[in-house]
Amino acid sequence: MTTTIAARSLRVEGRDILLDPEGYLVNLSDWTPAVAEALAVEEGRTLTPEHWEVIDVLRDFYARFEMAPAMRPLVKAVGQALGPEKGKSLHLMRLFPESPAKVGARLAGLPKPTNCL
Repeated sequence: MTTTIAARSLRVEGRDILLDPEGYLVNLSDWTPAVAEALAVEEGRTLTPEHWEVIDVLRDFYARFEMAPAMRPLVKAVGQALGPEKGKSLHLMRLFPESPAKVGARLAGLPKPTNCL
């Protein structure tokens, strides 16, 4: 069993949400849409309906497989859920230019994907 140490916290709706050194939730059960919005604001991004579609796919993937997807599985899952036009890495890179799998997972309240540096 690994123990994650909180590096800082984020105040959301009167609660302190603990984050690890990379900005991922220490307690996955702390996630709410308001937490996602607060994390996005902290990164200087505004979540659009397209972002929320991907966040929903990520959370569904995690619920089914108990892991956050790396880029290839994420592209496949988005394509299956949202159609071939959105299931392309270019679409995901437009939404999350730094790293769709990592940033998406963080905003979705999931652990860092294991195959992402």
